[in-house]
Amino acid sequence: MDTRHTTRALATEAVHAGRDDLAGLGLHAPPIDLSTTYPSYDSRGEAARIDAFASTGAEPEGPPVYGRLGNPTVARFETALARLEGTESAVAFASGMAALSAVLLARGSMGLRHVVAVRPLYGCSDHLLTAGLLGSEVTWTDPAGVADALRPDTGLVLVETPANPTLAEIDLRAVAHACGSVPLLVDNTFATPVLQRPAEHGARLVLHSATKYLGGHGDVLAGVVACDEEFAGRLRQVRFATGGVLHPLAGYLLLRGLSTLPVRVRAASANAAELARRLAADSRVLRVHYPRIGGAMVSFEVHGDPHEVIAGVRLITPAVSLGSVDSLIQHPASISHRIVDADDRRDAGVADRLLRLSVGLEDVEDLWADLDAALGERAGAPGRPQALAQG
Repeated sequence: MDTRHTTRALATEAVHAGRDDLAGLGLHAPPIDLSTTYPSYDSRGEAARIDAFASTGAEPEGPPVYGRLGNPTVARFETALARLEGTESAVAFASGMAALSAVLLARGSMGLRHVVAVRPLYGCSDHLLTAGLLGSEVTWTDPAGVADALRPDTGLVLVETPANPTLAEIDLRAVAHACGSVPLLVDNTFATPVLQRPAEHGARLVLHSATKYLGGHGDVLAGVVACDEEFAGRLRQVRFATGGVLHPLAGYLLLRGLSTLPVRVRAASANAAELARRLAADSRVLRVHYPRIGGAMVSFEVHGDPHEVIAGVRLITPAVSLGSVDSLIQHPASISHRIVDADDRRDAGVADRLLRLSVGLEDVEDLWADLDAALGERAGAPGRPQALAQG
């Protein structure tokens, strides 16, 4: 077996992973397989393959069977993402929430319905756990309290770092150690494997809302979990049973998005770091949050009305979501985290005057001119802002 890919740099993997067989097929661009079903004249063999899938969740050998069991185009994306995250496997879903739901269902099916989680998380992740919509029970804690919060029926520890929307960071190695044998799931949406590979720090599961940076262009909705093959088998079984499959066209767009992921993340991160520096020096801004790890996300609290800033942008798009090539701004307390109880939201650092900025690839001077205008007049702004908050 050719193992040369194991020594490739991330930028090389981003371009070539999931495409290694194309030259041998006489192709340059990956094909899109839109079939929902596939012909087979060997029904006995088909039965054996389905039995094998039902037993382990392993990808069926040979030609595809049915779109809910798997798709060749989506499989290319899964292969590539697993290589970028440094895991054995990855399983893609119709959205990030479908991916998280599949993890909770997989653990719950084993009688492990208790989840230990650290706030803040993405608002819908928080709501899914708090509302117990899938029969789960959650204990919220800080990173130092993870070990004490574990119970015999704990099936998962869930963290997000940098966190949405405060960009708070967590020592993954320390949390992974505190988890013991309980799987640690890390939402790596903000960092991407360009800045952080949680599996290298002890995480067993790495979650992405692939809608964001992995796709990168605001035109695909998807989720993915990178993990070991054993857990991937369980996730495939849940996906097959519940139907949260990823459309092949989305799989194609995600594979294409991965090829420019390192370039996009690094360029957007340079813009974000510069905007964070300027915002931290601006008297109209109370506090700026920018992670030590870097990245393209900036959060900041304003002295004035945050809704006026949202209404005042012209180049930056006022919209939920993030990770696109263009810059987006939103007010978490009104949109992405509105579904979280107001007291819980504030306790987690999601202040009412906090704005979340996803920085894109525009010229940084144009971005700053738009922010400067949206922040309004400097006259009368109270004092100087606090130092740039990191970590």
